[in-house]
Amino acid sequence: MTVDEQQRSEEFERRRAVIRDTHLKPAGSRPQSSARGLHHAALISSDVERTVRFYQDLLEFPLTELIENRDYPGSSHFFFDIGNGNLLAFFDFPGLDIGPYREVFGGLHHVAISVSLPVWERLRAKLIDAGVELAEHSEVSLYFRDPDGARLELIADPLGEMYGSKVL
Repeated sequence: MTVDEQQRSEEFERRRAVIRDTHLKPAGSRPQSSARGLHHAALISSDVERTVRFYQDLLEFPLTELIENRDYPGSSHFFFDIGNGNLLAFFDFPGLDIGPYREVFGGLHHVAISVSLPVWERLRAKLIDAGVELAEHSEVSLYFRDPDGARLELIADPLGEMYGSKVL
């Protein structure tokens, strides 16, 4: 790490410390969340069948519903079961030319999906066999892109933990 990078890192850590000191309450004194959980996250698909093959056949997330999008006639809205009552949803927009703006919709960095370590290992092998480019971190985290470029993470840490540290 260069001197500039070190100084920048230290400055960002000072900023994080102020935010933690101001806003992060100890676990025993935090209020209960108003949310029940993630109902679904919705992404965009350019090809419904290709998306179904990727998520159901490769990643083993069962397709649970495929209906018309109520907001755009002819568009599909479809859902995959990602466990614990959570869904990953998709829309397609046939005939809608969104051109270069497609790159800025949502600003989503990635979706992290929890799996057990044996499932993580099995899906890792399937992704490699399918030629999907992977970035592996800490032997429990695997980043890759779906056919439309959405960045996904499969993570084998228990829910509420991140790389061995409690985050919930």
